[in-house]
Amino acid sequence: MIALSLAEIAAVVGGQTYDIPDPAVQVTGPVVRDSREVESGSLFVAFVGERVDGHDYAEAVIAAGAAAVLASRPVGVPAIVVDDVQTALGALARHVVERLGATLVALTGSAGKTSTKDLIAQVLRSKAPTVFTPGSLNNEIGLPLTALSATEETKFLVLEMGARGIGHIRYLADLTPPRIGLVLNVGTAHIGEFGGREQIAQAKGELVESLPEDGAAVLNADDPLVRAMASRTKARVILFGESDEADVRAENVRLTENGQPAFSLRTPSGCSDVTMRLYGEHHVSNALAAAAVAHELGMSADEIARALSEAGSLSRWRMEVTERPDGVTVVNDAYNANPESMRAALRALASMGKGRRTWAVLGQMAELGDEALAEHDAVGRLAVRLNVGKLVAVGGREASWLQLGAYNEGSWGEESVHVSDAQAAVDLLRSELRPGDVVLVKASRSVGLERVALALLADGAEGEVSAR
Repeated sequence: MIALSLAEIAAVVGGQTYDIPDPAVQVTGPVVRDSREVESGSLFVAFVGERVDGHDYAEAVIAAGAAAVLASRPVGVPAIVVDDVQTALGALARHVVERLGATLVALTGSAGKTSTKDLIAQVLRSKAPTVFTPGSLNNEIGLPLTALSATEETKFLVLEMGARGIGHIRYLADLTPPRIGLVLNVGTAHIGEFGGREQIAQAKGELVESLPEDGAAVLNADDPLVRAMASRTKARVILFGESDEADVRAENVRLTENGQPAFSLRTPSGCSDVTMRLYGEHHVSNALAAAAVAHELGMSADEIARALSEAGSLSRWRMEVTERPDGVTVVNDAYNANPESMRAALRALASMGKGRRTWAVLGQMAELGDEALAEHDAVGRLAVRLNVGKLVAVGGREASWLQLGAYNEGSWGEESVHVSDAQAAVDLLRSELRPGDVVLVKASRSVGLERVALALLADGAEGEVSAR
């Protein structure tokens, strides 16, 4: 964080100082909520959770070098005490963002947010110092913590914004007002909480409503619900996609024999070829979104294409492709799942597995509400249509719907199997995998299917593992 004295921070957040001998002492380290991340000069934010109270760690973090604790009660060590820690954290983030003068890029969407955020960050940091959301810490706590990690050298600040209801993105955009706002898509993720795609579109569109007149709204020309958001913003609109009307678009889209997308990138400043290191055709749209942002910030088509071609995956368990010494390829995409990302992953598996036997180890897609049965059934059917070698549906009711969809799609469905849990899936795979097989592992985060991928990789750890 930029250096601020404890007195300055107290004034910004409307707090009272307790047990602080010298209010001129500066916070020069990171702002953290995890006591294990404290460094010299840190500000430790004491949240009260269901099982852990951050205030209990106050003495330990000061002993570890923290300058003070941001707390909701006195803790016997240097502290700034406020009525609401979350509100204070947000106020501090807004103050720092306004002081920085960095260009703030915010993005949202139903699927692909984290992968696209990682692409944007890698493209922009090839031009200037860039700070971006780690992983998918995109809520009312993770977002301000990311913003506070920026320094005086930061030129670009890239923030992912998530939402579980109307008003959430409006709140986040108020904490960290963006100049560029990107909306990727409107899908069915969390549809059970929102109530419908129209409500999801209403929530996602709050981002473009927050933009200033001299800002830019970057919208997906291929998604009608996103494109319609152009009427909800005062900012200039930039369209990306494969549509002929897109300002930034892809032409001659194809997949390499390894399933990596390649295309010609066309921007208003020129055209250049891209071959990505990531896997799956769905990354073309993500790359175009990143290219549109980079173009708005003055990068040439050649610069953007070069950065996109060099970009890798920065966040764990998102289409991580690892080849074991025996030739088994494990695709760990187990961080999260929704119908759109599940379909994209299956198509990527089908492309990667040409001439090889493929396995789809799939689990529940959470928070689909009344759409859950139909969506799980549809994913099972798609696996059949894509000629995936074998579907292993893991878990309870939703997994049974996946397996039933595959079975009802045709005779291939007899190659589908329903197992109770991750360990049962591991046992099955250990007994049946052959050299050269490709295994996709994917489900919502709550299912914990990354354990399957990690177990399979551990089995191959005796030899040298080549991570691509």
